Amino acid sequence: MRQIPLRSEWPVRSRTLGGALAFAVLVLLGAGTAAAQDAAALQARLSALGAQLSNNAFERPLVLVSTEASGNLKGDVYAIAAQPYKVVGPALQGMGHWCDILILHLNVKGCTWRSTGATNTLTLAVGRKFDQPLEDAVKVDFNYRVGTSTNDYLQVLLSADAGPFGTKDYRIVLEATPIDAGSSFIHMSYSYSYGMAARIAMQGYLATLGRDKIGFSIVERKGDGTPVYVGDLRGVIERNAMRYYLAIDAFLGALASPSAEQPEKRIRDWITNTERYPRQLHELDREEYLTMKRRELARQRSRSWRRRPRTSRPASRPT
Repeated sequence: MRQIPLRSEWPVRSRTLGGALAFAVLVLLGAGTAAAQDAAALQARLSALGAQLSNNAFERPLVLVSTEASGNLKGDVYAIAAQPYKVVGPALQGMGHWCDILILHLNVKGCTWRSTGATNTLTLAVGRKFDQPLEDAVKVDFNYRVGTSTNDYLQVLLSADAGPFGTKDYRIVLEATPIDAGSSFIHMSYSYSYGMAARIAMQGYLATLGRDKIGFSIVERKGDGTPVYVGDLRGVIERNAMRYYLAIDAFLGALASPSAEQPEKRIRDWITNTERYPRQLHELDREEYLTMKRRELARQRSRSWRRRPRTSRPASRPT
């Protein structure tokens, strides 16, 4: 695995205001300063994580961190993408692109989007890990917003007040910045909150069907050196944060293919990369996943959901 260059070795990049929020000169200046600070912060994080990105158990330049505090679960993935920022920046904007990304997750059954005035809404149909009718899925509405888009920093935010299984306050935050002419640094944060009822339900799942599931973080080692991996709710957030990041990675990796071939390449790459970590991420056999996603993508292309997904009872258990 290649070594990550020290911060002093990186080329100096210009900061521009960019953006389309033409309010007033002072507002623009404030936005430009904030973007520069965010770009600098992300570059500083890249420098700090250099050793971990170069040498880790994932066998790729990737770091995964999870936290659980006060009823909130959060997973952060930091990774190097082998695509230049001039490709990554535009590709990770647009609700249509995000639907192409998110539907790769085995629990996402469909995705549509709409704009009403200044409000952009991306709607996911969330269901079980197997093939199922769309009307059996739960609808989750995400507010979509591009926080910043300049020549050296991108921030995209998706937020939902309520989700499946009694969870709430969903947040997906994507940040990207250039490293060099051929690669970019990406940070994806995935988080949500839960109340007592949701925690009891999830603990019930983790004590039965999910009792053998683990995350990626090593919390201790046995006497013989065998690692003990995090479980419980942090294991849940780590598995799903990784699945969503691998969806971003598969989306970016397919961009060089002809447009008509990209959907098939994305689903093949996603299942190939998740199966690199079978202890954490294996749920379906490869052909089961591919068959299911081909059907869901065919439905997705029509962009016509015959019945709106239900919003009442949970559609899926945490995985």
